[in-house]
Amino acid sequence: EDEQIAAEIMRRRFFPALITHRTWEGFHFAGHEIRITEATDCYGAVVWPSALVLCYFLETNSKQYNLVDKNVIEIGAGTGLVSIVASLLGALVTATDLPELLGNLQHNVLHNTKLKSKHQPCVKELSWGIDLEKNFPRSSCHFDYIMAADVVYHHPFLDELLLTFDHLCKNDTVILWAMKFRLEKENQFVDRFQTLFDLEMISNFPSLNIALYKAMRKGRMKA
Repeated sequence: EDEQIAAEIMRRRFFPALITHRTWEGFHFAGHEIRITEATDCYGAVVWPSALVLCYFLETNSKQYNLVDKNVIEIGAGTGLVSIVASLLGALVTATDLPELLGNLQHNVLHNTKLKSKHQPCVKELSWGIDLEKNFPRSSCHFDYIMAADVVYHHPFLDELLLTFDHLCKNDTVILWAMKFRLEKENQFVDRFQTLFDLEMISNFPSLNIALYKAMRKGRMKA
């Protein structure tokens, strides 16, 4: 079953029949053809399989995780695929990443959601752990969902990542986090993450080495 579903997820990706001056990949999610412009010079400008896993989950579990009119923030949005799918499913989305990635992210989000989404997504800079209260004040920012795909990968800023999760997450916020396990450092981050949040694996794809987690603040998962 794992391999069958994993194969179905990966079939959602398609490539252009003709080579053009702009490199892009295509995806089928939420009833739309999504075209993502990529860059090969940095990790954040490539679509990784964890993003496909999270998008597939959002699409196939849209009744249980109804995103219509929900406030969603994606951290480490990269090319924006997850943010785009969440937006097409009706969410009010804030897609965030480092400043050098925002141009490509904005292009992808606008190109794939304009006149298609109920709410036009917002693209915003977020450098983990920096100016969090200034840019995302606790008093006015409330997110129903925090989404993350493959944000833990050979990363020197894991302390700042945990701080960012902590700052953005209210008591009723749900974190949906897809992760590919590669290094022991990633397993250690999961252990540290669980000091603040209850963590539940809701999908697992051993053939892809990817797990999808749901998390909430300690003591809130069953509340």
